[in-house]
Amino acid sequence: MTSDDDVPSPRRRPKGDKRARTRARIIEVAAQLVEERGFERTTVQEVARRAGLSNGAIYGNFKNRDEIFAAIGPTYWPQVKPQFTPGSSFAEKMRAVAEATIAILPERSSRGHARLTGLAYVLTNEALRTLVQDRASAFYAGAAEWWRSLPEDEQPPMPPDILVRLLNVLTEGLTLQWLLTPELVTDEIIHAAFAALAGVRPTL
Repeated sequence: MTSDDDVPSPRRRPKGDKRARTRARIIEVAAQLVEERGFERTTVQEVARRAGLSNGAIYGNFKNRDEIFAAIGPTYWPQVKPQFTPGSSFAEKMRAVAEATIAILPERSSRGHARLTGLAYVLTNEALRTLVQDRASAFYAGAAEWWRSLPEDEQPPMPPDILVRLLNVLTEGLTLQWLLTPELVTDEIIHAAFAALAGVRPTL
């Protein structure tokens, strides 16, 4: 049983919570518009109109349209999130990455077109490309630090800074190729790619 006093009132929520919800709404709406119209035809004004916000509210959370676009990626493009068993070997961890990649493919499939148009847009926009690179660098740094925090007997066979970039290249590259030729990029191929990193001879 809970009393009314136990339930947080919306009026008591901190301003930071409202800001987070507003940002999440902006990103959600922008992602919808990008899927419908593409990046080139998605404007700040249209995002504000559909989100029920003023232009000022948009710019109070994002400096410009490119910053909104950079924030969309992690939300509309499902992320590969392997579940590592504590104490597992590097080979077992790579198998978990392969399984997580395979599991996310169906969800990524429905958003493949938007992903590809987004990448094409980034390639033609130097400012956005720089922003995306900065965010990727921060992600890599955090991921590499996690690998370095593991016990000595669980350390990867290569520097963590290299490993995290290679894992991202594999998961993203395999996904895009699977979208184009799913019959050729089978589950066995995906498992083989990550097994090779662990020095395990793949069996096809």
